[in-house]
Amino acid sequence: MLKSLWIKFLILLLFISAISLSAVFLLRELMVKDFSEYLEGEKEDRIYKILAAIEGSYEEYSGWDETELRDNAIWALLLGYEIKIVDEHEKEIINNVEAVDSLSPLMKRRILAISGFASAAQPDGEEFMSYPLFLGGKNIGDIRIRSISPVAKQAKQTIFLTRSNRFLVLSVFLMGGLSVLLSLVFSRKLTEPIKKLTHAVQNVSNGNIKSRVRVQGDDEISNLAKTFNTMSETLERQHALRRKLTSNIAHELRTPLTAIQGELEGMMDGLINIDRERLFSLHEETVRLKKIIEGIEELSRAEASVLDLKRHPIDLKPFLNAITERFEHLFLEKGVHLEFECNDNIILHANPDSISRIVINLLSNALKASTRGGIVSVRAGQTEKEIFLEVKDTGCGIKKEDMPFVFERFYKASEGGLGLGLTISKELAEAHGGRIEVESEYGKGASFTLYLPNS
Repeated sequence: MLKSLWIKFLILLLFISAISLSAVFLLRELMVKDFSEYLEGEKEDRIYKILAAIEGSYEEYSGWDETELRDNAIWALLLGYEIKIVDEHEKEIINNVEAVDSLSPLMKRRILAISGFASAAQPDGEEFMSYPLFLGGKNIGDIRIRSISPVAKQAKQTIFLTRSNRFLVLSVFLMGGLSVLLSLVFSRKLTEPIKKLTHAVQNVSNGNIKSRVRVQGDDEISNLAKTFNTMSETLERQHALRRKLTSNIAHELRTPLTAIQGELEGMMDGLINIDRERLFSLHEETVRLKKIIEGIEELSRAEASVLDLKRHPIDLKPFLNAITERFEHLFLEKGVHLEFECNDNIILHANPDSISRIVINLLSNALKASTRGGIVSVRAGQTEKEIFLEVKDTGCGIKKEDMPFVFERFYKASEGGLGLGLTISKELAEAHGGRIEVESEYGKGASFTLYLPNS
């Protein structure tokens, strides 16, 4: 079960969700810590304010002023602190109870209500903290201070912690549940196209090359699906061409073999005389067989040429001129005008035999496609990156439906030939790191252009 890609994705997403949710606990601890530190800081600030006020009053009145001490004690009470002030001889000068009792009954009730302080003895709580009082470096007494109603303070902290814990639990349940749900949905969504693609690949491996997958989106998986569909279409087309290739080979071989067999049987039965004419006929059929076999062998050599390609510098103009001169009498016999144009000083680094074979194939095809009065032009040149060679004719052209297959093996758009010339040319061009492109309008001619690297 763990081998399933969906389970692996699900575990990964859940693991990431768990890590993300654990950050909530860390955040909560940091918040509580910061809150506690904030409360402690506030407490210290208030205490130091009280100390500064008492020391200031002592300095202002050059001693302890009873009225000022009562006011400071009540102010400390309103800040939430119970205090006792003693002088340098440890004699208590004032406390909150005395300060409150000195007020009028109305003010007393208000102060006690606001501060939550009872003028009677306070219940046991936190201990008094003692802070020395100084003026000019001289100790003038101490202030003993503690928070009023620490229980109430703790209650506020408890409320804060309870609410934060409740929020934490709700966040974990809500976000955790949402994370699990989204993990299930997205892990399914991520793996479903892969499962469909795997199923389609299995179909192809079982022989169903018509299998396709639906392409959705524009991500890596959709690109993989597009590539698979393209591969399947290519396989289907190659399968059809392979069947046609087998049929063509059988047809090409059957014709001469049938003729040879018929003539030999006739000779064996005494129906055909064994003379020079019959032997010449048999020789022609064997030559035809040999050409077919040589064509297949040449195609195999062209496919393997990339492994053993010996390049040499070729001065392109005289090289092409020599080839076109060999074809001139054939063009003259058919009444087709041959034109040649090439820039000087073009040096091509390639295998001479391979390039010669490509040019001869293109010229032969152009001559076959042309009729009397037609024109075949050979034009070569170079750009910054490429050297090009164009063979253009004004012949019959190529039908639109035949254009995608002109470079396929044994594919013949018209009678005659083996259908291997353009295939061999394409293989040789690609072995050099180049390409062949074709343009044609049926009935008006065709143009084949060879592009090779300019290096």
